[in-house]
Amino acid sequence: MNTRPLDVIALILVVIGAVNWGLIGFFEFDLVAALFGGMYSIVSRIIYALVGIAGLYAITFFGRIRGEM
Repeated sequence: MNTRPLDVIALILVVIGAVNWGLIGFFEFDLVAALFGGMYSIVSRIIYALVGIAGLYAITFFGRIRGEM
């Protein structure tokens, strides 16, 4: 598989989102909000938005994997 920098960035953001959601689910602790000044701070909202966009972009990985089979 040919790995592009955008794929790596998207994967890192998806992992950050997954870890954050795991912490929320298990411990009711939002790491992004704790690090960047609350759930509604502009930095937190930008990170949440980037994670969401990365998740949508990561859906394309399935098509590329399927195309290689």
